[in-house]
Amino acid sequence: MPKILFLTTAHRHDDDRIFYHQAKALKEQGYEVKICSLSSEFQGKIDGIEIEAYAVLERSISEKKKILEKVCKEYQPDTAICSEPLAVIAAESIKKHKNISIIYDITEWYPSMRMVEQYSFPLNVFHAIKFFLVQLYAGFISTHYIFGENTKKFPLAYLFPFKKSIVLPYYPDNMYITPKINSLHPNKITLCYTGQFSEEKGIGNFFSAADSLRKKVPQLSISILLIGSSRKEKDEKYFSEQIKKYQFENLKIERPASFETFTEAYADADICFDLRTMNYENHHCLPIKIFYYAASGKPVIYTNLKATRQHVDVSKFGFLVDPENSDQISDCILKYSNNPALYSEHAQNARKEYEEKYNWNGIKNNFINFVKKSLA
Repeated sequence: MPKILFLTTAHRHDDDRIFYHQAKALKEQGYEVKICSLSSEFQGKIDGIEIEAYAVLERSISEKKKILEKVCKEYQPDTAICSEPLAVIAAESIKKHKNISIIYDITEWYPSMRMVEQYSFPLNVFHAIKFFLVQLYAGFISTHYIFGENTKKFPLAYLFPFKKSIVLPYYPDNMYITPKINSLHPNKITLCYTGQFSEEKGIGNFFSAADSLRKKVPQLSISILLIGSSRKEKDEKYFSEQIKKYQFENLKIERPASFETFTEAYADADICFDLRTMNYENHHCLPIKIFYYAASGKPVIYTNLKATRQHVDVSKFGFLVDPENSDQISDCILKYSNNPALYSEHAQNARKEYEEKYNWNGIKNNFINFVKKSLA
């Protein structure tokens, strides 16, 4: 059977999209599958999938490229599925000696703001242009594209329209979902935020909305569930400041859950939030946990982003809002609190929408067939 190699620099070897969905789907079809990651440490096999991962993300570009090229040379894949430009460029080394397909799975906006935030003007402009040109080169080298969402098609799908491509959303596999549809209790509600505790991801907006809610309805018992962590020192400082500022009484902070237990971790939540800031990059990036919340039967309140509007009909099971308008957000929460029937309808709709539209089994064969055709 053909050999498939996943190459990634920024994702862990047990990434939910790469390992739990794509690699497992190909393994089930009888393909020989290997994952090479440069952001986690593991060598061995998991569920029949070979893993060669090294925690070397902080090393130089040339060092990381050599590791990826070595893996390519030793494994001799028939197809390489790459998640970043450097992985694509490394895969080109074997293409010179073997006719393989290189599939570029574009799941991140590139270049992202975090890649240039360390540079001041005008260096940030120079580096943004440099990274953009690297992205174009990776697009040129690739033989096929997978786009995580339509909003990430620019610019490669327009510059190289002759290359085969598919849109493969981040839909969950039902085997990793623990649904729990709650009934809203009178005078009691649990609000949930998961992910990075940072200003850009919206933890401050979430706290502000919860504060607005308790001021409007002092008698309402508000519980807050946070699952995640701060990755950078500046984010940890910001998060600590927010905690001191609002001093919520019923606040529970949990460490990030494993992928397999993620939906169990927020089972008691009534409403799940993503209130990340509005900017050009975020407008083109779909917050993927919305599909897991829907699968769990959780109504959501999300930032009104272009990518979200384009890919999900949130009106069936939640609200899209201005993340900085805490009064608007607290009013949305009160629509549920004051109308349990609406809450129940949205909770049921969330699970129904997932089952009918947003599940992995509905798109898995599209992915498998796309990889199969790339081998021809």
